[in-house]
Amino acid sequence: MNKHQLRMTNAVNRKSNPALRFLYTTILGRSILKVLVQPFFSKIIGFILETPISKAIISPFIKWNKLDMSRYKPEEYKSFNDFFKRRLLVPLDPQTLNKKYLHAPCDGKVSVYPIQQESVFPIKHSFYKLEELLEDTDLAKEYEDGTIWIFRLTPNDYHRYYFIDHGNIILFKHIPGILHTVQPIAFDYEKIFIKNSREISVMNTSYWGKVVQIEVGALLVGKITNEIKEGSFSFFQEKGYFEFGGSTVILLFKKNVLQPDAFIFTKSQNGIETEITVGTIIAKRGSIA
Repeated sequence: MNKHQLRMTNAVNRKSNPALRFLYTTILGRSILKVLVQPFFSKIIGFILETPISKAIISPFIKWNKLDMSRYKPEEYKSFNDFFKRRLLVPLDPQTLNKKYLHAPCDGKVSVYPIQQESVFPIKHSFYKLEELLEDTDLAKEYEDGTIWIFRLTPNDYHRYYFIDHGNIILFKHIPGILHTVQPIAFDYEKIFIKNSREISVMNTSYWGKVVQIEVGALLVGKITNEIKEGSFSFFQEKGYFEFGGSTVILLFKKNVLQPDAFIFTKSQNGIETEITVGTIIAKRGSIA
């Protein structure tokens, strides 16, 4: 990290949530954090959020995050997690999407970067090697000169995600880990994406070739639910969903497979995310110029 990057990181720290700053920058806070990031604590929170009493959180959550509930199917939710996994009012129709373009597999704030041999990627204000994310050096080498897409979901996003193409899963891997916050301040103190739980799907797809998708859990997310872990899948069939908390979806593409949308690519090179919704066109067939 150079001096300019360090100054940027310090600026992020000053603007971050005071509670997170306490947890990560004080002795008492980090002692509490050691308990909070353990899987058993996440499971306890997950259990509470599955109970009917947790419905009391729904209304304040909607107001706090300024959710547009007209986007979602109206229903009587059984729990907060039931609400968090809410479905769209108008289901996503694959027939309305063009298979010759890459459509966003989820809501989120997206960034895209080229992958080079020794690349490290600015994922949430920190830097990570691809082989660390995958825990597989050989697989990481296959994607040199390709592209990595990072979709950061926040609580106000739709938390279901989809397959980008027809194809089949050739490898599925679950990596258990300590669940950590995905807020930017956390990355100055822990290698969050190495310690977070994640699920990796290596897929043969009809149009985009061999693609890797990674789902990453965060603090208080007790579960990543992938509904299909083997066999075939269809274009924009639902792949899975996250439970409560901010989470991340990552896609890897090989060299000369696609050309990112110029607006998204330029913003990414300047360290700026682009807010998109599921189904948005984000790339076409080709390569980065």
